[in-house]
Amino acid sequence: MSITLKELAKKNNLSVATFSRVLNNKGNVKEETRLRVEEALKEADYIPNKIASSLKNNSTKTVGIIIPDICEMFFSGIISGIDAELSKHGYSILLADSKEKLEKEEKYLNLFLQQRVDALVYATSFINDCGAEIYLRTGIPVVFIDNLPNNIKMPYDAVLTNNLEAGRIGAKHLLELGHKKIAVITGIDATPSSERLNGLCQEYAAMGYSIPDELITYGYFKEKDGVECMTKLLEQKEKHPFTAVVVMHEMMAAGAIKVIKSRGLRIPEDISFLGYDIHDRMGLAVPSITTIKQPEEKIGNITAKLLLDRLQAKQQEGIEAMNREIGQKILLDPIFEKCESCIAI
Repeated sequence: MSITLKELAKKNNLSVATFSRVLNNKGNVKEETRLRVEEALKEADYIPNKIASSLKNNSTKTVGIIIPDICEMFFSGIISGIDAELSKHGYSILLADSKEKLEKEEKYLNLFLQQRVDALVYATSFINDCGAEIYLRTGIPVVFIDNLPNNIKMPYDAVLTNNLEAGRIGAKHLLELGHKKIAVITGIDATPSSERLNGLCQEYAAMGYSIPDELITYGYFKEKDGVECMTKLLEQKEKHPFTAVVVMHEMMAAGAIKVIKSRGLRIPEDISFLGYDIHDRMGLAVPSITTIKQPEEKIGNITAKLLLDRLQAKQQEGIEAMNREIGQKILLDPIFEKCESCIAI
């Protein structure tokens, strides 16, 4: 049976308050006494009761993070940035992978509430069924990343890439290379997808060109969707020709590239290829893929700092004061990486 702090203090002829100050690194304790307490804690294999502490302090020092797919490199960069910043302030993260399933998102939202997380970082896959409003109503700060919910009427914070500008950057690059007829593979019901597509189409329209509906295909972000979309585009290429393809998401890009190569076509000689959020840290892709990326770790850092600001306001001034500050939408600049997969025509 584990020993209590009260029993441990009595055994060592010290007060519970002294042991508590050492455990929480608070207050003035003589170095000799501190060493004595630390040795007693070590010998007893004492494990602090974090649940009891959280109830007393009204804080668990944890932040919940819900993402749709832990395998996506994009999210790993963001998580790294969040953890790096939060850990400086004594916070830990609880990570949940929803697998892009609504029931899993709902499960983890309820679980994090039960575990009394101090705040939530949320990349929802269901912009019309997002269930985070209970957090906002009960004074738990939330920062949305990647997707913005359509069904939440209360103010909320978000840290995002300027995806409209990311779309324009891709369009400008292809237009400079002379690509007037392009095909697009994009996602369904996702903020980055719609904004990137809007930026792309706006830039083409500004130069007097349009992208026909027949050359815009939609999928659910996975490799198999990229395969299906690219297959459809190539099968109708004679009727609806294009010289370049733009793929808005990394996993779909992998599928599209496989189809192009399986048909005996070459990138970029036969089809120029531009992707978004493409990661090839080992440089294995041949040719290297021109891509527009999001500043992932920066998104994570700023998300964490925003949450810490909200938590500090809540602690010092109360929930109402914190709520008055909520409603920031922070947009970060995309990163353009020019590689080998796009050529002039």
